[in-house]
Amino acid sequence: MLPKNDQNVVQNLRPPITAPVFPSTSTEFINVLAHYHRAEIARMAGWRDRIDRTTNWAITVVAAMLSVSLSTPTAHHGVLIFAMVLVLLLLVIEARRYRFFDVYRNRVRRLERNYYAQIFAPEDGTTNDWIVKLGEDLRQPLFLTSTSQALSRRLRRNYCWMFLILLFAWLVKTTFIRMQESAVDAHLVTSVGEWMRNAAIGPLPGWFVIAAVAVFYSWILYASLRKPVGEGELAFGNVHV
Repeated sequence: MLPKNDQNVVQNLRPPITAPVFPSTSTEFINVLAHYHRAEIARMAGWRDRIDRTTNWAITVVAAMLSVSLSTPTAHHGVLIFAMVLVLLLLVIEARRYRFFDVYRNRVRRLERNYYAQIFAPEDGTTNDWIVKLGEDLRQPLFLTSTSQALSRRLRRNYCWMFLILLFAWLVKTTFIRMQESAVDAHLVTSVGEWMRNAAIGPLPGWFVIAAVAVFYSWILYASLRKPVGEGELAFGNVHV
């Protein structure tokens, strides 16, 4: 430990600690609230832009893989399986981004619903509990949506249609067109056994690939149709993204 004289010198070198300046008048409070609302809007818009970018990447992947797979009968259907995996990865990334977006959206809507709405159209029954909850959320931010809920929401909005397009293309590729070394030899599949042989990928037998695709799309169907948890606009409202 430093001698007492040295400790005094070190303390004298430190800048004085001043208390934060709090708004003392209603005008200052309104200014703080307006700037805070603008900042949360910017954060929400930033995460919303990230969500849209991920969706655009997924659409690009689907379009590119469809072009590669369906451009010629000799193209392997494994390209479409690979596209499903890529779109699933983008869905997981987007669900994570959506969870962050939902945190800032909740703050913005809490302000708009309890403060700005009361200014324009006052209603009875609105208490000051919202400002306490907002302060608690700022001190300890928590996710309001689970990963499974976020996946379901993004599936409902966009990704279920992309997966359906890939499934339809995969079925066309494996059941209607038999892959041959030459496009001239391509013909329609006429039996289940031929379909299974056509669905094989390398060492993986056709029945295994078909079963894997069936299980995967069963999960897609369940996640898309699963009943949402919660009520009101913060669950599945009229203006929900």
